Amino acid sequence: MKTVAIIGASNDRRKFGNKALRAFTAAGYRAIPITPRHDTVEGMRAYASVLDYPEAIDMATVYVPPDVGEVIVDGLAQKGILEVWFNPGSESDALIARARLLGLRPIQACSVLAIGMSPSQF
Repeated sequence: MKTVAIIGASNDRRKFGNKALRAFTAAGYRAIPITPRHDTVEGMRAYASVLDYPEAIDMATVYVPPDVGEVIVDGLAQKGILEVWFNPGSESDALIARARLLGLRPIQACSVLAIGMSPSQF
């Protein structure tokens, strides 16, 4: 089972960070909510940072603005999460360049669509 960090997970079911958490869970992934704002999201324990999660993480999908992404991208590299999806609205040229500089593989696309689902399902 692949583990995915949902960066910007939210308890607001209208937000894409929440929709992604539910979509990845429904698709059989171990989805880990990452947010400093909540202790739990959708009944799952949330972590303030990927560095707080005690196990390995295979990929991350980002649902925070680029300025926040620039703060957290070093932690993704430190955790060894090479596959990083920057969903629409979360990317900037500077952030993608920084991710590449850190050795990450940034993907600029909707990660929910990539797993064969649509955010509108959730």
